[in-house]
Amino acid sequence: MARRERGGVLRDIAEVIVLIAVAIFLALGIRTFVAEPFIIPSASMSDTLKVGDRLVGEKLTYRTSEPQVGDIVTFTDPEDGSLTLIKRVVATAGQTVELVDGVVYVDGEALDEPYTDGKPSNPLPTHSSQLASGVSYPYVVPQGCIWVMGDNRTNSQDSRYFGAISVSSVTSKALFVFWPLEDAGTI
Repeated sequence: MARRERGGVLRDIAEVIVLIAVAIFLALGIRTFVAEPFIIPSASMSDTLKVGDRLVGEKLTYRTSEPQVGDIVTFTDPEDGSLTLIKRVVATAGQTVELVDGVVYVDGEALDEPYTDGKPSNPLPTHSSQLASGVSYPYVVPQGCIWVMGDNRTNSQDSRYFGAISVSSVTSKALFVFWPLEDAGTI
């Protein structure tokens, strides 16, 4: 009788170990291929996203389509591949971006950008060390790339700083804020 109980206990332990392994495997699979949580580290997307907001970025959309103007995307930092940045897509491949008197023009049309709270969109005085020189305007977004900008235009290093980013560096589309609860909602 003691032998049977011992086998039952070992079977229970093995079952728990298998369940934990499956749970870890599923969690890693979801995080790698479906959705991933992110924490907003800076004010570059204020007031749309606040420092400390936690959001979910989904990864399925861009497996079958490319980012569209207006999408808020996460992407690998062009200067530091270990960091993830989040910005809004302002223009896509082949479009021309101009910054005139604090206003963003895409293909000659001024953008209506209520999410910037009227902050001016001026060229930045510095540029990434990855670029030979600063971004000059008008700027035509190269094929396979997108132009991204933070909503907080006076406090964002974005495509004005590092140029257009490769679509292949985009890691997810921001869907919703889940924490803190007072900020929770779709983006």
